[in-house]
Amino acid sequence: MQILQQTFQVPYTYSIFFTKRLFDVANDTLRSFFGSFSQAGFQRKVLIAIDGGFLAHHPQLQEEINHYFSSLEDLVKLVPQLVVLPGGEAAKNDPALFDELVEAIDNYGIDRHSFVIGIGGGAILDLVGYAAAVSHRGVKHIRIPTTVLSQNDSGVGVKNGINYRGKKNFLGTFAPPVAVFNDLTFLQTLDDRDWRGGIAEAIKVALIKDQSFFEWIEVNAEALAQRNEEVMAYLIHRCAEMHVEHIRSGDPFEFGSSRPLDFGHWAAHKLEYLTDFQVRHGEAVAIGIALDCVYSVKVGKLTDAELQRILTVIQKLGFDLYHPKLAENDKINLRNGLQEFREHLGGRLTIMLLDRIGKGVEVHEMDANLIAESVDYLEGHYANLMVG
Repeated sequence: MQILQQTFQVPYTYSIFFTKRLFDVANDTLRSFFGSFSQAGFQRKVLIAIDGGFLAHHPQLQEEINHYFSSLEDLVKLVPQLVVLPGGEAAKNDPALFDELVEAIDNYGIDRHSFVIGIGGGAILDLVGYAAAVSHRGVKHIRIPTTVLSQNDSGVGVKNGINYRGKKNFLGTFAPPVAVFNDLTFLQTLDDRDWRGGIAEAIKVALIKDQSFFEWIEVNAEALAQRNEEVMAYLIHRCAEMHVEHIRSGDPFEFGSSRPLDFGHWAAHKLEYLTDFQVRHGEAVAIGIALDCVYSVKVGKLTDAELQRILTVIQKLGFDLYHPKLAENDKINLRNGLQEFREHLGGRLTIMLLDRIGKGVEVHEMDANLIAESVDYLEGHYANLMVG
């Protein structure tokens, strides 16, 4: 027998820029970035795909983009077509949208020296990143997140994907962007649901990693709910900082089964599907966090006092703690979600629970009866709120 052993490392470097009015010609952030890629002999192009719902709230944006890139033609050339896509989870559920993106990449000759830019929420960025990653075995992609959720969590990470066969992110890649540009002014047109949705991911990362950050959220919950932009700017920056630090120091391509940043997500993913995505991702994560915190109490980890603090913060921010779909079909649907999560992890279940606020702990089994009791607890808690 003969064996050839191959080992190599590939370094990844990308920056996350925090700015305002990104496409204002007085803002040099993008100009400086593309200048760093200038190299003789290459005609670099840019294809932009944008969330149609976001564009409807910013009707002047296309003109601003064209005007901005007209001053960059010595660095990059913007292709004439702006690909407009439906936002939300619909972007990841329709294979025709993936085909449309790949066709545009092909038609406009977007090669590996060129760029695909996604502008939108997390779902759009997932789709655009996936299309770029599999075209030519990897076209450079840039993310411009337009929601709190994508600016502080999904948009700054390394994962891309689309839904397939009724399963969330069944097709996907680990393909880091070459840059992320967070424009705070883009958040101003969000509805209240999308404004608060991303805060769930900040609660998540604070609960498992940073007690002081949770306490900051606790103090500032009312200001966040009332759309204080300065407070939100800090939350986004801190949450994004913790997210990229975890990726850098952990298992960025998830070769193992440990996924601590998926705290609260196993139930959230299933709840999204069970509600046909009427419950949005951040809202589902808030409920999933509440469920796993109750379960943590029931297995003797988190204290009840800590649980009440967590549930109070979630409620103050305007989230629901319960949805009837959790209990539907005698909770069998929810248990199926746990099995699907196990499969997604490669067969070994790894779930993050809480030892205390700020300290997560991984477990590899969950008791179905205790899950059911945790659902009942949230249902009773919700019913008491409605009566009150």
